[in-house]
Formats: sequence, C-alpha cells, structure tokens
Amino acid sequence: MKQIVIISGKGGTGKTVIAGAFAALARDKVMADCDVDAADLHLLLGSTIKKTYVFKSGFTAFTHRDRCEGCGVCRTACRFEAVRENFSIDPISCEGCAFCSFICPRQAIEMKANISGKWFISETRFGPLVHARLGIAEENSGKLVALVRQKAEEIAAEKNCRWIIIDGSPGIGCPVIASITGTDCAVIVIEPTLSGLHDARRVIDVAGHFNVPVRVIINKYDLNCDMTEKIEHWFKDKNIKILGKVGFSKAVVRSVVEGKTIIEYSENKVTRTLRSIWRLIEEEL
Repeated sequence: MKQIVIISGKGGTGKTVIAGAFAALARDKVMADCDVDAADLHLLLGSTIKKTYVFKSGFTAFTHRDRCEGCGVCRTACRFEAVRENFSIDPISCEGCAFCSFICPRQAIEMKANISGKWFISETRFGPLVHARLGIAEENSGKLVALVRQKAEEIAAEKNCRWIIIDGSPGIGCPVIASITGTDCAVIVIEPTLSGLHDARRVIDVAGHFNVPVRVIINKYDLNCDMTEKIEHWFKDKNIKILGKVGFSKAVVRSVVEGKTIIEYSENKVTRTLRSIWRLIEEEL
C-alpha cells in the first residue's frame, strides 16, 4: 500500500483538481480528504455518504446548578473570565483548562467533551472516500486529520487496495503535518509566482523534517513562463524532481462546475499531462 499526499503552500493552487485527477486514474485506491477546514474533494468525486460519525475533541466546563452553593471560588480562579455572575460557564470563553473543576469544593463543575465536527465514509464514482468537516472556529484539526487517515488506511487494508490518495491541507500548520507524516510521497502543487515559490519552500522544509520525499507539479505554468523557468532552475539546484507542468485551461473550470474530474470531462493537453504525471508516480512507487 502506497500513500500519496497532494499538498500546497497555500490554498487555491489546484491541489484538489489534481487529487481528483489521480483518483480517476488510479486503480485499487481509497481517497482521503484531509483538508478538514474546507473539504471539497467529495463535491468533485460525486460522493454518497454511507456512514456519519461525531468528532469530539477538547473539553468545556459545565456547572451543575443543583450542587453549586455560589461560593465564587471558581470565578475568582478563572483567568479566562469564563464564569458568569450566576456561576454558569460561558462556553465561548472557556478554554477547557479544568482548573475550576479541580478546586470546586462541591464538585459542581464537570468537564464535558466538545463536539468539534463530523467525519464521513462515502462511496464515490472511483471508490471509498473518507472526509470530514471541522466545526466553525473549532481547534484540533490535526487530530481530525489523523483520524481521517487512520480510517482510510483501515479501509485500504480491508479491501487490499494499492493506493491511498490524500488531498492534504494547505500551508504548514498542524493539519499539514498530520497529512504528510508517514506518507510515501508528497506532491507539491505550485503556481508560477514568487509567492508560490516562497510557499513551496516552506512546505518542502516541513516534508524534509519528517523525511517525506517530495515531487513537484507546476500548475498553470504558461501564465508566467519567466517565473516558471526560475522555479525549474531552483528545484533543479535543490535536486527535487518536477513531475510535470500543467497548462492553464478553461476546461478545468468547466469540469469543476459540472462536478467532474478533468480526466472525465475532456481529453486535452491538460489531461495528457496529468496521465503522464500519474504514470511517473506509478513507476517511482
């Protein structure tokens, strides 16, 4: 079983479009959408949710009114000012440190697990997909990403699949680290801009820290050929392989609007390039 993660230094580089193309091209695979803050791979692959689960992470204090004597110890001790005048707990201000529950003389404060989001097992046109939706302003997205990957691995082992294709999170934060650790290859999607190269350098450093080999795809390379050339020279000097350069095409936009991968939508220069890139990945892994 080989795990490939498609990542980028920022959002909007075409990461999900390429992940969807790989899903259409690969055989014997499971997909995982680890961009839990803004998951959208399920829209492209036409998913039907088969199972829904609640994701709990972190804790919030809750006051049992029948036990509380109003002594005010909790309110005095709370550095986050989460205890109201009537000694109930403001769930937005509460940071879940649990100090109030330890010092309450009547044991009137209980720490309850937060429902931070949901995760799903879906069936798509191309096979099983594990994806999730983190709640608004909720934390611990890295834990949810780890859970999504764990379930994808379990399904892949059960079905004896050859590939796990992961649509990773953008940037370099906790969900990115959870997306790339332990994978066989990180494919970085980069746009031909100076900021695109800067972002790619950062995510390459993160992948290198976890000893994950990286490969590069330059997306919409023909919108700035001069910058594309500079990017190619930079990666060549770093001995990092560029799998291919994908040109700009309005057909990609139209395929997304219709909820199809570009591989399904049409046969053009973009699809031929993506087919060639996938063959390279298969040969390497």
